[in-house]
Amino acid sequence: MASVQDLAAGGSDGAWAVKRVHVAAAVIRGIDDRILIARRADSQHQGGLWEFPGGKVEEGESVSQGLARELKEELGITVTAARPLIQVKHDYPDKQVLLDVWEVSAFTGKPHGAEGQPLAWVTARELPNYGFPEANQPIVAAARLPSDYLITPEGLETPTLLRGMQKAITNGTRLLQLRAPNGYDPSYRDLAVDAVGLCAGKAQLMLKGPLEWLGDFPAAGWHLTSAQLRKYARNGRPFPKARWLAASCHNAEELSLAEQMDVDFVTLSPVQATLTHPGAEPLGWDQAARLIVGFSKPVYLLGGVGAAQREQAWAAGAQGVAGIRAFWPQPD
Repeated sequence: MASVQDLAAGGSDGAWAVKRVHVAAAVIRGIDDRILIARRADSQHQGGLWEFPGGKVEEGESVSQGLARELKEELGITVTAARPLIQVKHDYPDKQVLLDVWEVSAFTGKPHGAEGQPLAWVTARELPNYGFPEANQPIVAAARLPSDYLITPEGLETPTLLRGMQKAITNGTRLLQLRAPNGYDPSYRDLAVDAVGLCAGKAQLMLKGPLEWLGDFPAAGWHLTSAQLRKYARNGRPFPKARWLAASCHNAEELSLAEQMDVDFVTLSPVQATLTHPGAEPLGWDQAARLIVGFSKPVYLLGGVGAAQREQAWAAGAQGVAGIRAFWPQPD
């Protein structure tokens, strides 16, 4: 993930500039997959709120070096396995920050509040119950989302589709989209009812369709098409943050609209040529990475990618990969 230091300049001659504060932060997962959070001192900026541990990257340090130093000083732990998770730029009225967030999956030592800060181990599901600074909200989303996003294939009979979804969930799928390739008709609504029941308490289901259907499926998240994004972005988020909202994006303009609508995550496609959309011009890995650097929400890369490209997607700054054929289970 790129380490960018933006300058917010002002004045007609650029006489002054305020450097964006570069912070390394960690989503630290324990052996039970709980996540470690810390409470900020009342005297600090955004005091009294909870945060993901970390601190300012010093001059001459890499992000990984700065993070390792901060976690040793704050928690008394030594990082042994970590990877980039998300990069977030946020402007407060009095401060501009760049948060380089890594996921720490292994460490030595027993975490403790070495600076007197209270700590808590919480499940991903519990994170929204804690008050975090506004800049941390995309991190909360990234910490709750898996690395893979399954999109169901088209052309399957309903029993076959539901069996495949059940098998995928049994195999560990935690986020899946019920694709609607042929428009939004009553048969999709009927299928969605069955899919909601199938996923209940096991996986997060994302549905597609007209926003008039939102009230019919309160347990499901909603994945907007790029056309819907262009139509509705100016209206803002259509429902509260307690419910997942995603969008399909293909360029910088659509990513900007997704931020305007305050979605929780997006798919960015196509990264590579695909059989599903043979006429679409692929972004390529370099262009996808450049688009992600300017976007402060979790991104799933889509199009010609699968589990084999997961680490490459992480290196590009993405949450992970989304796919149809790559993640759909083979029939027994």
